[in-house]
Amino acid sequence: MQNYMIVVSYDGTSYHGYQFQKNALTVQDVLEKNIKKLYSKMIRVEVAGRTDTGVHARGQVVNFLAPDLIPVERLSFALNRILPRDIVVMEARIVSNTFHARRDATAKVYSYTIDNGQLPDVFNRHYAYHVSNPLDVEAMKTGASFLLGEHDFKAFQAAGSTVQTTNRTLFSLKIEKQEPFIILSFEGSGFLYKMVRIITGTLIEVGRGKRRPEEIKEILEGKDRKGAGKTAPSKGVCLEKVVYRSLA
Repeated sequence: MQNYMIVVSYDGTSYHGYQFQKNALTVQDVLEKNIKKLYSKMIRVEVAGRTDTGVHARGQVVNFLAPDLIPVERLSFALNRILPRDIVVMEARIVSNTFHARRDATAKVYSYTIDNGQLPDVFNRHYAYHVSNPLDVEAMKTGASFLLGEHDFKAFQAAGSTVQTTNRTLFSLKIEKQEPFIILSFEGSGFLYKMVRIITGTLIEVGRGKRRPEEIKEILEGKDRKGAGKTAPSKGVCLEKVVYRSLA
């Protein structure tokens, strides 16, 4: 048995998130059913991060143990021939049998795209959240600066999570204007349930002048979800990359 790692891109619009759910179409369900077609047996896959309904991925990482039947250089091609067009395997490689996509990840990079044009861009309606009010990007950057480093991000976690600790480290949070879009790029050690969306929703309120940038620090210290802003829609989120120290 070989341990295979694949890098997967997917458009999450039609899926109820990544993780398998009874009576709902998910990315995991589609991946496992198509891997089964190649190997004629059910193979469970491990994933770096379980994305929510409607969330996209450009660099999701999955690993699975499978018989050495298909040359690794042909694995991406073989899967892409049978996968639906909104899921694409970008890369495949053999990794150590001890490698685990989630446990071995040292950081994840997410982006959130805001369409800040007066009218929505119809071609990006599934990939960007339209906010017609002009946003003050500099104020948003100031607010974002209070989130950098290691903190208890409990105020930016949605209900329904069972994690043991809400401490996380945010290595960077960049905000760039690419007319008419504003793109937030998050890199962190890990992210709580809907953390990227809640931070984004709160920073949008800063950008609209409904909150002072300094309130972000107060929200963080308050550790109360009610103190933060609205949760931004899932369609603006994309898992861009998963970072590992070594894949040997």
